[in-house]
Amino acid sequence: QVQLVESGGGLVQAGGSLRLSCAASGRTFSSYTMGWFRQAPGKDREFVGRIIRSGGSTDYADSAKGRFTISRDNAKNTVYLQMNSLKPEDTAVYYCAAGSFGTTTMRSYDYWGQGTQVTVSS
Repeated sequence: QVQLVESGGGLVQAGGSLRLSCAASGRTFSSYTMGWFRQAPGKDREFVGRIIRSGGSTDYADSAKGRFTISRDNAKNTVYLQMNSLKPEDTAVYYCAAGSFGTTTMRSYDYWGQGTQVTVSS
């Protein structure tokens, strides 16, 4: 069982930056691919990016490429989402997720955090 807790959300102006953190419980954190998803009001939850178990490989949704960076610290059981050049359309609740074989789809993740709100003002 893995418990995930996101933090770092808040209100930021367009063009600003935020770093989200996701702290995981359990000893097997390094064995999970960690994903970030987001859900804007009235929209489906969508893939933002993921980092493979070893931490050596990442991939991102087109909307995140060049602006967002995912990293992880397996010693701290924590994954990060650095978001730069934020836009109003990035406003959403951001979720982290853990999956043994996590891909770009929600169903490939077994554990989810409660989410953290990110609001980008214009």
